[in-house]
Amino acid sequence: MAIATTTKFSVLDRSRTRQGVTAPEALRETVRFAREIEALGYHRFWVSEHHSVPGVAGSAPTVLAAAVAGATSTIRVGTGGVMLPNHQPLVVAEQFGVLESLFPGRIDMGLGRSVGFTDGIRRALGRDKRDADDFPVRLAELLAYFTGDGTAHPEVHAHPAEGLRPPAFVLATGKGARVAAGAGLPLVIAAVRGEDALLRAVEEYRRDFRPSAWGEHPYVVLSGTLAVAATSEEAHRLLIPEAWSTAYSRTHGAFPPLAPVDTVLATPMTERERALFEEARRGQTAGTEEEVAAALEKLLARSEADEYLVTTSTYDRDALLDSYRRLADLVGLGPGPARTDS
Repeated sequence: MAIATTTKFSVLDRSRTRQGVTAPEALRETVRFAREIEALGYHRFWVSEHHSVPGVAGSAPTVLAAAVAGATSTIRVGTGGVMLPNHQPLVVAEQFGVLESLFPGRIDMGLGRSVGFTDGIRRALGRDKRDADDFPVRLAELLAYFTGDGTAHPEVHAHPAEGLRPPAFVLATGKGARVAAGAGLPLVIAAVRGEDALLRAVEEYRRDFRPSAWGEHPYVVLSGTLAVAATSEEAHRLLIPEAWSTAYSRTHGAFPPLAPVDTVLATPMTERERALFEEARRGQTAGTEEEVAAALEKLLARSEADEYLVTTSTYDRDALLDSYRRLADLVGLGPGPARTDS
């Protein structure tokens, strides 16, 4: 079956490492996966930024985005996202200026406000938790390097970024929705914290949106996990490795490589680990085509989202690709020319 929707569908791949698979292999898998996702007709393909995380190989998103863009030809490519508190806005502007120059009309600049996962990582980056509070200021400086409207350093110009306009997106956690509205930028918001809270945040973003040189209208991208399989049980099994990694990270302070489903199910868990594991499995959309269609139609109707960014990870890459293929069929995707709009 297929559902009728005008919502675009895109993919975020975090280059998750797996037991028995090295980080370099995981990065090469991401590039191959991007080609497969492009063939299925998805709108954009994003990569992420994580530092000193054993389970994630993607630590340099603009470098990886260049490799993905070079290996594909039509799909939009970007970052989900570059964590702006970790970088100087000038350098970020230059990097995206280079990407947009090399792959014109295909680059997205997804930006987040998170800092390192632990105190040690933050010290290595020369940052602390308070740097996240400077995100609005850093964002304004970054955008000014593209528009030439004046920056904190008027005598400095970001070449070749100045005059270019790769679409910029704000990844929202907490205050992020208000920042996106104030800056007149598209909002990327996770659909994991309860549907009512999500809808309130989206409503406030649309209400407070201020048109800017980067966008005249609000644009909402929901992000979340979707798994589609022949049976509901298979779809839910697909999400077990990521759920266990999440539970492990919250009890051990390190996000581990993904393990096979049977390995996870055979792993002894403490009471707290079990509770976190089950919590991580809730709030995700998984099932047969009919079950996922019903859930998606309800969420998209209530949120009126412009786009859905799928963030699913699992150990079994063949099963993962099959899930994305089933989802593409479900929402009526198909290969075609790239769209250069947001």
